[in-house]
Formats: sequence, structure tokens, C-alpha cells
Amino acid sequence: MRVHWLQHAPFEGLGLIEGWLQARGHTLAGTRLFAGETPPAAPDDFDWLIVMGGPMNIYQYRDHPWLRPEQRLIAAAVREGKRVLGICLGAQLIADALGGKVYQNAEREIGWFPVFAMPDGAASAFTLPHETMVLHWHGDTFSLPPGSIWLAASAGCAHQAFSMGRRVLALQFHLEMASADIARITASCADELTPGKFVQTAADILAPGRVNAAAGLLDRLLGILEEG
Repeated sequence: MRVHWLQHAPFEGLGLIEGWLQARGHTLAGTRLFAGETPPAAPDDFDWLIVMGGPMNIYQYRDHPWLRPEQRLIAAAVREGKRVLGICLGAQLIADALGGKVYQNAEREIGWFPVFAMPDGAASAFTLPHETMVLHWHGDTFSLPPGSIWLAASAGCAHQAFSMGRRVLALQFHLEMASADIARITASCADELTPGKFVQTAADILAPGRVNAAAGLLDRLLGILEEG
């Protein structure tokens, strides 16, 4: 498949997703929105759209004028039956494009905290384990768009993941980050590690041994999207 990905910040790449796609023979193209590159005008150029994270709010149109065309592209991709995966900011963009709202969460959530599967998720192909320890890095959250299935929640944020059919998946948390990716975001966003109920220290975030379990779940979810 032709996979196109949208990057919002230089320190948030595809991570483990890149190797997974390449190992299966998919072709990769991307748009560095933060560098002024122009995304595809329509979904004709790809089969699978991946929308990554970033530090901005999705309604900062004046600061980031590419947000509006990006949201239109996401909505069109869903309408045309493309595979669409959103992570963190990407999940918020999908929620907004499909009729949800993005707003400031009651608590910032930065670090390793478990997400818990919601009962509604039993109706989705993307049913999650009862409890999974994952990496979070967000201050905003979203309402569930109409017709979506609520997959996961955490103690700090109710809406952690949703799906729509077998081709749309939105994850507020990060499964894709290997150790180097985690080190990069921790260094680039060190100013955000101020005390909070759900904010860990850099040392806690960088502690070894956290990534492998999350990577296993990522592999399964990507496989479902690939099958469609």
C-alpha cells in the first residue's frame, strides 16, 4: 500500500511504525508540515494516512495555517474509505474532522500510565487488553465523534482511544516510540515536565524496560488496519 504520513514536529517521527511498514513492503511518503511542506490535496495519492503527534493545539490556525487543509484531508480520507491512524495530536485531529471537539483536559498527562479497555470496545476489531502501560504526552483531549467506538480510558483522561470501522483508529497515547524517540521528545519538551498529578520526571519517563509490551500491541493494531 501507499502510506502517507503527516509530521507536525521534528522530534515526533513514525518511530516503530516505519520499520513495520517497510518490512511489509509498503511505500512511504510524508509531509513535514512544520517545515512548510504541502500535504496532498486529496486522498487519491495514498491508501493509508498516518497523522502523528505535535505540541500545538489543533485550533491554532493563525500560528499553523496548514491545520485547516490537514483537517479537510483527514475527513476526505475517512469518507473515501482510506485507512487512517492518528496518534496523540493526530487522534485529536481525527476526532475534530469527524465531528468531535478538542479541548483542554482537566490534567496534563505526561509519562507512563495505564490505559484501561472500555466495555464498548468489545464491538470493535481494535479491542484492547484490559490494562496496558503506555506513554502519554498531552494536555488536550477530545470528545468522541458520532459513530465511533470508545476503546480506552485512563485515570487522568477519559477519552484515550476510539475506532470507526476497521480502517480508522485514534490513539491519544504513544505506542510507536522506541527508546531513542522517547529520549528525543523528553529533551525537546523538557519545559513541560513541571509538577502535576499525572506528570512524571524525565528519569521516570526514560526508565528502561517500558517499550516492548507497548510495541507488541502496536504490531497487532497495525495488522488490523492493514487488513482493513
